[in-house]
Amino acid sequence: MRVALDTNRLTDLFQGDAALAQWLGTCDEVWIPLIVLAELKAGFHGATQQGRNEALLHRFLAKTTVGVLLPSRETAEHYARLFVQLKRAGSPVPDNDLWIAALVLEHDLRLVTRDRHFERIPQLLRG
Repeated sequence: MRVALDTNRLTDLFQGDAALAQWLGTCDEVWIPLIVLAELKAGFHGATQQGRNEALLHRFLAKTTVGVLLPSRETAEHYARLFVQLKRAGSPVPDNDLWIAALVLEHDLRLVTRDRHFERIPQLLRG
């Protein structure tokens, strides 16, 4: 299975969610969208355990099955289509999450998240 982690699930992992860690260990590929990485780093800078958190992130990113997803021109196309789709439906999602969804769709991944607003994007696989 190929998955992408949303910020809330990556945070859960770093806070010791053993079930999530075990499940991720069965995945062929685990991707961190660049936007998620930025949100996570912003949280680190405002927290009291920045060094600990940075070490956890470094160890996680060093795994052979883990990588960072970078946006491209194709990501922008997915973003634009999603933006219009959600605007027409009258159900927008936060901009950062729209970028995350665009990256996940572009790379045909399953998004692991607790955010329910992703349910407004029916073509997005969630796990």
